[in-house]
Amino acid sequence: MENIKERDFNLIKEKIENCQKCPLALTRNKTVCGEGNIDSPVIFIGEGPGAEEDASGRPFVGRAGQLLEKMILMYAKRKREDFFIGNIVKCRPPQNRVPSEEEVRSCTQFLEAQLLVIKPKIIVTLGATSARFFLGRDVQITKERGSFFDWYGNVKIFTTFHPSYLLRNQSKEKFSPFWYAALDMTLIGIMHQQLSENRPVDEVINEISIKLKGSTGE
Repeated sequence: MENIKERDFNLIKEKIENCQKCPLALTRNKTVCGEGNIDSPVIFIGEGPGAEEDASGRPFVGRAGQLLEKMILMYAKRKREDFFIGNIVKCRPPQNRVPSEEEVRSCTQFLEAQLLVIKPKIIVTLGATSARFFLGRDVQITKERGSFFDWYGNVKIFTTFHPSYLLRNQSKEKFSPFWYAALDMTLIGIMHQQLSENRPVDEVINEISIKLKGSTGE
């Protein structure tokens, strides 16, 4: 029997599947609600579905998603199923373009409803579009990744690279985007473990911030 949290999440999923609020409904094959552990204290939010996601109805299952899954396993020492993984918009923008402001506004109610159900403590934004949605401004990921920002209700935002960017920048040299992304994912694993043990968010963030400075030599 589903619990109240699962019931509420499934009700949101049903509304997403029936949504006709923006032009993306005309070109999609399937909506992509998001999936994973809705009890996770740390969640991943990306930009929007790609071709593989549009075909399957699941988030991050293409090449970028496969890389994300590998990095979660290798560096966070977790499985993708340990996290909730979703996107800002729930339908694929044609040609994988950046979603328009109208499309983002149309989907905002669904994402916000999901967050109210999940109640994450840390939202990991994958890429600039996701970070811009939560922070309300343009974000330079190369300069601001690995940073914490305050959001509503004591929820924290943690910014990192979108895995599709890493596919285009595959160098693993020290201080390369991949090197920083691997560091971020290692710290995300620590966040997940410690917050799952009900440690205070501020205490965990302070510890992570010290590790970040030590690792980058700042």
